[in-house]
Amino acid sequence: QVQLVESGGGLVQAGGSLRLSCAISGRPLRVYTVAWFRQVPGKEREFVAAESWSGASSAKDSVRDRFTISRDIAKNTVHLQMNSLKPEDTGVYYCAGTGQIIIRSQPTSYDAWGRGTQVTVSS
Repeated sequence: QVQLVESGGGLVQAGGSLRLSCAISGRPLRVYTVAWFRQVPGKEREFVAAESWSGASSAKDSVRDRFTISRDIAKNTVHLQMNSLKPEDTGVYYCAGTGQIIIRSQPTSYDAWGRGTQVTVSS
């Protein structure tokens, strides 16, 4: 059974940075696509960024020049480096995984999820 555990969330002022981590067990990262989603109360979970095990990556337009997704194969962990944070980046961030090689932005395309980590950006 695949398990994903997020860490690294917290409270930061606008313009600051955070680095989220997603530790994966039960599936080697070298054949696993991992995505980050975020959700705020009353809204649907939205795609933020993803990296396929092919090496391809994708990111939401509003974060593409501020967020970087990377993977540490040795530690079976995926990171999301978030810079120049804005209040609208606030939400619960979830990592999700799938064995599919193609990156998709729909939450239903992912079959394993972490419990989430809260990110709050103050103005």
